Amino acid sequence: MKPDNKNKAEIINAIANKRGFFWPTAEIYGGRAGLYSYGHLGKLIKTNFENLWRDQFLKEENCYEIDSSIILPEPVFIASGHLKNFNDPLIECKKCHFRFRADQFLEDNGIDIKNLDIEEMNKAIIKEKLKCPKCNSQELSNAKWFNMMFPIEVGSTEKKDMAYLTPETAQATYLAFKREFEATRKKLPLGIAIIGKAFRNEISPRQLFFRLREFTQAELQIFFDPEEIENVEENKWKEISKYKLILNKDNKKIELTCEEVNKKFKIPKFYIYNLALVQNFYLEKLKIPKDKFQLRELGEKERAFYNKIHFDVEINLESLGGFKEVAGIHYRTDHDLLGHEKQSKQNLQVLWNNKNIIPHVLELSFGVDRNIWMLFDVFYDIGKEGPMFRFPKKLAPFSIAILPLVNKEGMDKVAKEIYKNLKEKFNVFYDDSGSIGRRYARQDEIGTPFCITIDGQTLKDKTVTIRERDSMKQHRVKIEKIEEELNKTQSL
Repeated sequence: MKPDNKNKAEIINAIANKRGFFWPTAEIYGGRAGLYSYGHLGKLIKTNFENLWRDQFLKEENCYEIDSSIILPEPVFIASGHLKNFNDPLIECKKCHFRFRADQFLEDNGIDIKNLDIEEMNKAIIKEKLKCPKCNSQELSNAKWFNMMFPIEVGSTEKKDMAYLTPETAQATYLAFKREFEATRKKLPLGIAIIGKAFRNEISPRQLFFRLREFTQAELQIFFDPEEIENVEENKWKEISKYKLILNKDNKKIELTCEEVNKKFKIPKFYIYNLALVQNFYLEKLKIPKDKFQLRELGEKERAFYNKIHFDVEINLESLGGFKEVAGIHYRTDHDLLGHEKQSKQNLQVLWNNKNIIPHVLELSFGVDRNIWMLFDVFYDIGKEGPMFRFPKKLAPFSIAILPLVNKEGMDKVAKEIYKNLKEKFNVFYDDSGSIGRRYARQDEIGTPFCITIDGQTLKDKTVTIRERDSMKQHRVKIEKIEEELNKTQSL
């Protein structure tokens, strides 16, 4: 019997803490909401996700990954608008002084917050006679904007420079654009990616690992000539034109081909091509079931004012009660580069096709940690041996577990030799503690796709048993054929 949604979140969190996926940072001191650390298994699955992301998006022509400081000077955020606009709606209980987000508060009380501005949120709270979630008082302040930036001071003199921990990786990409354009032989479109840390002082972090104060983003900014937004290479467009996108427009879920989306909704081909690339990443690389996936278009009131087109990737997460955002595709126009040009007084135009232009930007933005929780939710299951994760094989922390039946009669020596050889090409775990049944259950629980058991027959005929996680089927293979067998049948 599968757990209900609340229990599912608790079970996932308990397994993650126990087995070494993730846990609250500084938990021996009580921890702090919104701050989590990855353990050894969590780091492995996070690295696998990031590498699959690179494999999908950085193989596109003229796309590169950079790295940057997480501390950026104040003028950067004046130019970007973060100091003025990077706010969440905060409410304070006048009785117990508990602070919480107005939008989340309304959502928790079954009120649709899509397209509501702050005044409409205040009216909804009064109309519904909502009470403080902590002390049940009705004495609530009006919602007001709270800036989520983390300020820091830089320097050792009395007059210190003001700076901030970056709330997104994107700004560092815009600062690097001109340098990268020159260094990569002056071509557009130009994709610049960063996988790195970002920081947001969330009012009331919740949903365990899903909303954090310190988190990792994987973002690709694609700089292009706006006059070429309908231009996609003929072979690329032909390849995707009949590909069906799973869209949610105006709260209606529909499936249309890329060609139909272009003609019916007048969405440019360049944007649609990247929508298809993102959907393919989730359905084909991450193996997310189609019924759990949608690309939801945000209305004018919901999306940032500078976004001309905005679709969110949403996945239906049982542990969090429905469709939740894990990524976004944003057409940011020239907002960012123009802002930095004005603030810095530096010319950020580039020469392209015999004209000076400020490129427009299409942003593909992924919350890495949100996607990690998504994987735990989607691939959680109850197997014969208990709770387990059926992670796709390229995402699982360990590909293979090596299990000697007993630590005697030479089985352990053979097992260690197999472990040594396979470790050169796969993430391999060695486990010789406990009964074989308990070891199978442990490996199922952490999502290991294959277990290789070395037993008495191994010593006689040099064969081992390969057990497959999802089917639980077992078959024997010659030791020298193990790698060939795994590569051939399972595409690890």
